[in-house]
Amino acid sequence: MRAGVSTACLYPKPLEESLYDLTVNGVSCVEIFINTHSELKKGFAHGAANMLRRFDAQCVSVHPFTCEIEPLMFFSDYERRINDILEYYKLYFRFMNIVGADIFVFHGGKADRGKELYCERYSQLYRLGKEFGITVAVENVSRCQSASSAFIRDIARMLGNEFAFVLDTKQAIRAGESPFAFLEAAGDKIRHVHISDSGELGDCMLIGKGSFRFKQFFQRLAQLNPDANVILELYRSGFGGISDLISSYNRLVGMTEPYSREVIT
Repeated sequence: MRAGVSTACLYPKPLEESLYDLTVNGVSCVEIFINTHSELKKGFAHGAANMLRRFDAQCVSVHPFTCEIEPLMFFSDYERRINDILEYYKLYFRFMNIVGADIFVFHGGKADRGKELYCERYSQLYRLGKEFGITVAVENVSRCQSASSAFIRDIARMLGNEFAFVLDTKQAIRAGESPFAFLEAAGDKIRHVHISDSGELGDCMLIGKGSFRFKQFFQRLAQLNPDANVILELYRSGFGGISDLISSYNRLVGMTEPYSREVIT
């Protein structure tokens, strides 16, 4: 289990500046949120990879800026769209190969078009990812089909070994569900977590500002998949400055350290 921080926390600061701010302050594990097409160019990817090497940091995952058009491109009746979007997503996978990431975050569809269609279209992307050594993982998002833990349980069963899951704790709460319900729904298919604190004052807070049951959460996560990444993902309005973010990251490192592979072995 590794703790990290998403560059999305510092949006709208440019990606390369966000990555620098995190790594120069000692964050050794990051998720990169691609914000626009030009950031997928090979030169940009190599620049990010060089920065990661400079600060001895690792990028474990990538989140696409095109998540909002996934319902249109992956789940419509216009077949050419899915062919085009699969070709476009190769750019993300190429970027990931350069920076060393292996988890790709997928929001998926919004309208309920049935689990069979969802699984069919997701499988195409999942298989394409595997050609690049990438695992495409469905994220629970309150505005998408994946908002329901029952939906995640069902598609996990239907897809079998062609399924991976990203649990977002704040999105679970926004959908009126417990993050623990998604742990049980995904089981050992959980590969990645977007985490934040939550409580009476909000659902996307710095670690220690709410009442989320972190100890119980990490204990259960370690039982299901001790190799899962746990990435701090906050909105920019949720903290004052980089020192707040780094402090929260350090708290997260301390919480997950007992479940890291280095400690377990």
